Amino acid sequence: MSWAEETLASLQAAGHRSGGARRAVVDVLSRQGCCLSAQQIFDELREQGRPIGAASVYRILDLLVESGRVQKLDLGSSTAYYEPVWDDGHHHHVVCDACGRVDAFDDPELERALVRAQKRLGYTSATHELVLRAACDDCYELAGRPSG
Repeated sequence: MSWAEETLASLQAAGHRSGGARRAVVDVLSRQGCCLSAQQIFDELREQGRPIGAASVYRILDLLVESGRVQKLDLGSSTAYYEPVWDDGHHHHVVCDACGRVDAFDDPELERALVRAQKRLGYTSATHELVLRAACDDCYELAGRPSG
């Protein structure tokens, strides 16, 4: 079963009605490789010709976060971002301070270092979220600095 199917089934099992707006938001999220803001989700649905209000998008996202199927991310801006909670692991994010571009990355070496730090500090089963802040190559070059 796909993430979208599992998500919709778990909501229905919890007593929530199924609806076209909820399915549409879940479908948009399921096709993303990284996080999206509520506005980006709303814009995507509008481009698809889906008649859904912004308030409905926010309500659906709140429900998905409460159910544990979606993670709400604080990337250091005033905008919240949302992404599915995948069964096969997680990734981290790098955010451009100039243009706001967000990219996902994973690094097995970094994961091992974080586990070592957790053990050294005397913790187990820690979760973590890492956000790197930088300038993307485009913004770095626009600032007159050579890329490297």
